Amino acid sequence: MVRTPWTVEFTAREEEVAALRRRVREHLGSWGLRDLVDEAQLCVSELVANVITHVGAGTPTTLAVLMNGSSLRIEVHDPDTRALPTLVAAEVDGEGGRGMALVEAITDRWGVQLREDRKVTWCELATGLLEFAGDGHDPSVTRAEALLNMYATLRPQFCSYERGPGRVSRAVAEESVIDVITDFLRWLRAHGCDVEEVLDHAQSRFETALSASGR
Repeated sequence: MVRTPWTVEFTAREEEVAALRRRVREHLGSWGLRDLVDEAQLCVSELVANVITHVGAGTPTTLAVLMNGSSLRIEVHDPDTRALPTLVAAEVDGEGGRGMALVEAITDRWGVQLREDRKVTWCELATGLLEFAGDGHDPSVTRAEALLNMYATLRPQFCSYERGPGRVSRAVAEESVIDVITDFLRWLRAHGCDVEEVLDHAQSRFETALSASGR
């Protein structure tokens, strides 16, 4: 599944937040990340509220949502490089001061980047998706991902690492791959092929590819 980064420019006002939350829900749904909708919407609300409170209502602002490896990254860009968000110890009965504390509590990490013409306040949420470290744009990995997604459409109960509901763990992803391999082995046997010989050839090709890539 290709999760193309998306951005939206808006004016930081309280009445804009509902529309932003709706768009976040729609995009995460199309990305197969419905389980992160509540956390992502809360992050967007708090980051935008931070701009409204500390930079000013009516500030030209940009929301960006993208994948950073296996994490979902949410960024809010505003033009004020002086008003930096910080964690504060909010009073029990206080109405303010909890925004970034909430972001801190529900995300895996957050931070601020200062650029020449703006600041970027960002946070990241773990998705549970597999990240093939070092594979980059390996066409073999791309083909495998496409095959898993296609396989999932043939077997509704099948849960590939990018399609399953919830935060699909590595263990579940491995089981999905095992299911695919098992079906291929059954197909080979049904057609009179030597399963062990095919597995030996596959292992040999895999090890050759790893050796050639230096991994």
